Amino acid sequence: MRNIMFCGNSKVFDGVLTCMLSIFKRTQTKEAFEITILTMDVSHLNPAYTAIDDKMISFLDGVAKKYNSENCVRKIDVTEIYKKEFANSPNEQCYCSPYTLIRLFADLIPGMPDKFLYLDIDIMFNKDICMLYDIDITDYEYAAANDHYGKYLIRPDYINAGVLLFNLNKCRQTGLFEKARNQIKTKKWLFADQDALWHSTTKKKIISQKFNDQKFLWPNWTVVRHFSKRLFWLPYPHTANIKQYHVTKVHTVFKYDQFDDILYEYIYLKGVFENQ
Repeated sequence: MRNIMFCGNSKVFDGVLTCMLSIFKRTQTKEAFEITILTMDVSHLNPAYTAIDDKMISFLDGVAKKYNSENCVRKIDVTEIYKKEFANSPNEQCYCSPYTLIRLFADLIPGMPDKFLYLDIDIMFNKDICMLYDIDITDYEYAAANDHYGKYLIRPDYINAGVLLFNLNKCRQTGLFEKARNQIKTKKWLFADQDALWHSTTKKKIISQKFNDQKFLWPNWTVVRHFSKRLFWLPYPHTANIKQYHVTKVHTVFKYDQFDDILYEYIYLKGVFENQ
């Protein structure tokens, strides 16, 4: 069983569906995938911060099972854990959303697998996920690629937390998640969970940028394209936050066609879901 984790609110459908499809369509393994989505209701902070409903999970599970009948998609509601751990913390109104924080509960959730791959929802696989998932992390808490900008602006070993291959046993031994949660509770960080993880790490494995490329897509090299916010220099310096499900911009701005088979199926499936 290959274990994947996402986190998010009721708005993550497009990202999770496109990322899932990229995994299934680019992967040769016959092993099943268990996809866990951590969610919660913190609508007191923002009306949009509602938990993923069962209808969405059921639909995503049905899509996964079309590729392998043993695949499954499940949700775990961590609202109560969040209230206990992070309510009124300095990072509750962090740069992205409080949903970026809840992966730090992995050691508190019963039944979590020893090895799992955490993914942000703006991820697309250009090549087989096994190239990433099968990396040996026996002696490490996690494997991660450098942050494209942070490796220059912060420190050469600064990581991007959008793709994290975790060794949960090792994390429990070192107390990684507990230390990171304490950082969230006591200090205000610019990049919240990412900074807390990095500062709490005992031993990480830095992997190639091809496993989390936040700026480029090299067709014969890139394994994971991360559609994070990035800097564009032309026609003037500016940032843009183009996601993989912004199909027109993927074609017109990035000029990518590598994901067309995935995006066409996404458009069809989204229509089916919305008409149910």
